Amino acid sequence: MNRGINKLNIKDIKPLREIVFEHLRNAILDGTLLPGERLMEVQLADKLGVSRTPIREAIRKLELEGLVEMIPRRGAQVSDLSVKDVADVLEVRETLEGLAASLAAVNMSEEELKELEKAYIALIKSVEEKNIEKIIRWDSRFHDVLLSASRNPRLVKVNAVLIEQVHRFRKSYIEDITTAKYIVHSHKKILDALKSRDPEISRACAMEHIREVKEFILDKYKKKAR
Repeated sequence: MNRGINKLNIKDIKPLREIVFEHLRNAILDGTLLPGERLMEVQLADKLGVSRTPIREAIRKLELEGLVEMIPRRGAQVSDLSVKDVADVLEVRETLEGLAASLAAVNMSEEELKELEKAYIALIKSVEEKNIEKIIRWDSRFHDVLLSASRNPRLVKVNAVLIEQVHRFRKSYIEDITTAKYIVHSHKKILDALKSRDPEISRACAMEHIREVKEFILDKYKKKAR
């Protein structure tokens, strides 16, 4: 139980509760802690070398982000998203990403456009190298710049929570190199639309991208469940 969790090497100046929260969140997102796995405060505190208080606080925060759920007579466990849960999250993301792109087309600075292009070029190289970790990193960077350029902090915050809820499925989806090549193509369309400063085309391209991502992930998810 919680076999992949190791004792913390605390050198950060962040509050301990934040360090514990980030450590547990990353363990969930990278699959170290699996869906349905119980999060027992005493065991986690022992493994991480901390008291139960920051563990309890981290679990509460993870519950708010949808990564942990409280089960009666069982306690906290890693959320196990159903196919419908994934579809629902990506359906909302499709709308939000479209809104972000339409706002970014109007508000994005030339410097941010350069950052977006830099992320896109790095994404191409990562796909050519078939480097999954880099593909994920530059794909995330591309969307981070786009969202930030919307100039709507609430939109950025809500979308970040949704992204984290389906992040655990992202690696298996990107491992298909055909899908990775599609990602390059769809990001080029978004980049070109933003360069044209057309909010409606930018919205349509961003929504199409997330819609296709949803179809790829759900197809993989359903095949895995068989």
